[in-house]
Amino acid sequence: MLIDGDFRPAWWLPGAHLQTLAPTLMRRRPPIPLGRQRLELPDGDFIDLDWAPPQPGPRVILFHGLEGSSRSPYAGGLMRRLHDQGFQALTMHFRGCSGEPNRLPRSYFAGDTGDMAWLVDHLLRQEPTRPVAAIGVSLGGNALLKWLGETGPDNPLAAAVAISVPFDLDRSARRMEQGLSRFYQWYLVGRLKRSALRKCRLMPMPLDCAALPRLRTFREFDDAVTAPLHGFAGVDDYYSRCSCRPYLRRIQRPTLILHARDDPFMTPETVPTPDELSPSIRLELSRAGGHVGFVEGVGRYWPERRIGDWLGEIL
Repeated sequence: MLIDGDFRPAWWLPGAHLQTLAPTLMRRRPPIPLGRQRLELPDGDFIDLDWAPPQPGPRVILFHGLEGSSRSPYAGGLMRRLHDQGFQALTMHFRGCSGEPNRLPRSYFAGDTGDMAWLVDHLLRQEPTRPVAAIGVSLGGNALLKWLGETGPDNPLAAAVAISVPFDLDRSARRMEQGLSRFYQWYLVGRLKRSALRKCRLMPMPLDCAALPRLRTFREFDDAVTAPLHGFAGVDDYYSRCSCRPYLRRIQRPTLILHARDDPFMTPETVPTPDELSPSIRLELSRAGGHVGFVEGVGRYWPERRIGDWLGEIL
């Protein structure tokens, strides 16, 4: 189902770029203490979890966006809202995103569903009767939706939410090479290169580390780094196999997707059409909101309100 979202932007933050940048520049992290837990993975690597204080309700995992963490502007607000509603909230850091490089040359990518599947299985083995839901933001949302589609009726989640998802990775990458969106690309590709260079100093890497400073776009970085590190033939193979859009019809768990038509990380054509959505999906498409912005007013953010209400009904 595709419907109009009820988000209305703050009058003093018009436009996609102000909505996108305002939370990063203005938002303070809500005062919620987090506890760190490290889990050892079967391949010898690790993932770090940040847990909100204990609550008795269903567990809700936050999968952050590209180069994000539990310290991302949206993460603290979502964790606070979930905690206040009685959910047990936690953030799973993708490999290398918790402040410490991971142990293996591989990192994480937009279709990286293995670690999230392993974590959910781990949590359900601990407490089989306690439901687990998940929220994926941007890149994390793409991976979450892909996993839901891959597993269909066998997916173990009770519910899922995705925010500002790059449904078509190729179109999204090309959009980032245009206009003011090049600023976001410059910033994020810069962070990706710094992370990769740091690992080059720590361990042998199966890529040309000397070429990293010359990479300027997402397509260049993903072709030179992401694809070879994770078993893809090149950037086009990676984008084709990891975009979540072809998987949406197969999703069979209650799923809410929040998205803005003016998201500067992608074009309007990136958004799936109603016939591409399974009956389990509710895609709420707002006219404005930018990329993971959705500022309604001072200290008020649409995803926190909407996700809190929806998960409260579903769970």
